[in-house]
Amino acid sequence: HVQLVESGGGLVQAGGSLRLSCAASGRTASSYSLGWFRQAPGKEREFVAAINWSASSQYYADSVKGRFTISRDSAKNTAYLQMNSLKPEDTALYLCVADWVDPAGWPREKYEYWGQGTQVTVSS
Repeated sequence: HVQLVESGGGLVQAGGSLRLSCAASGRTASSYSLGWFRQAPGKEREFVAAINWSASSQYYADSVKGRFTISRDSAKNTAYLQMNSLKPEDTALYLCVADWVDPAGWPREKYEYWGQGTQVTVSS
């Protein structure tokens, strides 16, 4: 069983930066791929980024490439999402995801574990 807790969200102006954290706990947490989705009002849940268990591969939505960077600290079982050059369109609840399936197969229909989310609001 894996539990995910996100943190690091907040209110920033356009062009600013935030670093989100996803702390994964559980005996096998380090064996899971980790990723981020986001949900904005009136929009469907959207894939943002993912990283495999060894951190050898990272994947990004086209909308965030060049601005966001996903990483992980295996010793801490924590994934990070560094968000730079934030835009108002990035405003959303950001949710962490853990799954046994390699993120090369993401996005997909269902994921093993979800966090509760951390809110990111970008003002103009």
